[in-house]
Amino acid sequence: MEQKRLTVVTAPDSFKGSCSASEAAAAMADGVRDALGPAVTVIECPLADGGEGTLDALAAGLNADIREVDTVDAIGRPRRARVAVSADGTTGVIEAAEANGLPHVSDVDLQPMRADSYGVGILARHLMDEGVTDILLCIGGSASNDGGMGFASALGVKFLDESGVEVASGAQGLGEIRSVDMTGRHPRAADVHFRVALDVDNPLLGSRGAASVFGPQKGATPEQVQVIDAGLANLAAVLADSTGVDARELSGAGAAGGMPACLSAVLTTEFLPGSELVMGAVGFRELCAQADLVLTGEGSFDSQSLNGKVVAGVAGAVPSGCPVVVVAGRVMLDPKEARDAGITAAVSIASGPSTLVEMTDEAIDLIRSSASHIAAMYGTFSPSLGHSAGSTPAADC
Repeated sequence: MEQKRLTVVTAPDSFKGSCSASEAAAAMADGVRDALGPAVTVIECPLADGGEGTLDALAAGLNADIREVDTVDAIGRPRRARVAVSADGTTGVIEAAEANGLPHVSDVDLQPMRADSYGVGILARHLMDEGVTDILLCIGGSASNDGGMGFASALGVKFLDESGVEVASGAQGLGEIRSVDMTGRHPRAADVHFRVALDVDNPLLGSRGAASVFGPQKGATPEQVQVIDAGLANLAAVLADSTGVDARELSGAGAAGGMPACLSAVLTTEFLPGSELVMGAVGFRELCAQADLVLTGEGSFDSQSLNGKVVAGVAGAVPSGCPVVVVAGRVMLDPKEARDAGITAAVSIASGPSTLVEMTDEAIDLIRSSASHIAAMYGTFSPSLGHSAGSTPAADC
């Protein structure tokens, strides 16, 4: 009787500073094949949590075409940014940081009151003009604090002061808003469905809000934090009066300088944890339906991994009874903490005492080696492969 082939899914996040999610997934797959040879089916599914690398992970999972678009950075300087479009032209992908990310304005002093999200809106407008019906928008890593006002402005929405004049762009204009004019809004704004990836659950306002928590990272002084928080409160109040949508009640509205405030009021939006959005878009649950083993991973497996990150998402999506093993640069959780989170085991890629630089330089080889050890161990006891303890798993020649 022919035995069932072993199916292994490799579904890591990127190893920050070392390799992309796609590179890590391929390295894990190579390691599995090294150990088990032709007796295994390996499915590579690179993932991300809505931050850096999400565009690449989604493009790979959707087999989408990546292209460059003219836009501007957070302080209005011209730049080229990548977007992706699915083969059938219906789904677009935007990683907001491609336009208004902090690294693109690192050559000058940070300008927390001026920086805006206009460049991200340009990318959305481009995709809407192309006719996409579904946009996956990943908003982490921004340099702006404007509540998404710049984004909405790029789609034709006007934010007016008490004299009916458009307010200044960026956080500096938030407190002056008295009305919102949506008569010039993009004609497809209500028809395109935006799925927005959130990498935090912070509210828009207050001690855990956009200004207080993330403003200082973007250069805001304590005094500016107070001004920005008050400005975001004003923006939210005006939008609530104008549209009936109150971002002050939206979990995660503090992400990306409060960008969800305008997104929720101006567009047809669905907000999701980043890892959940990515897994849904690439059909991760379906890929894992028949899996015998799932390998995931990231640079550091720690308490943050269990809070909306890829590893936690994978553990929650894999069918009951299928082992989930984490491969990581460092493992900071004890076995019980891992098991309580649905993780079968966690393995560090360190082969001995190593510096961070050494592990970074050799990450792909170390990930491959670790995956090979895990697969060999699993294969030894797998009924699917007909192995028993002490036998030697198949290997590539």
